Amino acid sequence: MNIQENTIYTPKETQAYLKVSQSTVTRMIKSGLIRAAKVGKQYRIFGKEILRVISPVLEDKVGKVYNTARHWAHDEIDGRTPKTPKGNVHEDKK
Repeated sequence: MNIQENTIYTPKETQAYLKVSQSTVTRMIKSGLIRAAKVGKQYRIFGKEILRVISPVLEDKVGKVYNTARHWAHDEIDGRTPKTPKGNVHEDKK
């Protein structure tokens, strides 16, 4: 079983990957733990959502990098001296 990031899965397929009951998948969707789109009366789930649930550590790393970059950009826009993210050199080109 190989989960593809950009493939769309049904709740039943998601249930098989996560090895949980159908009601657990539904509860995870309704609580927002798994993001899903409702098409008609059925849910559809991107593979990257399943992978995110399986590997929250990866999601945390991506979130931390994103938040660092976001704060850096907001500081610059607000006129504060931005803290340069590690590994990047910030230079104003005028």
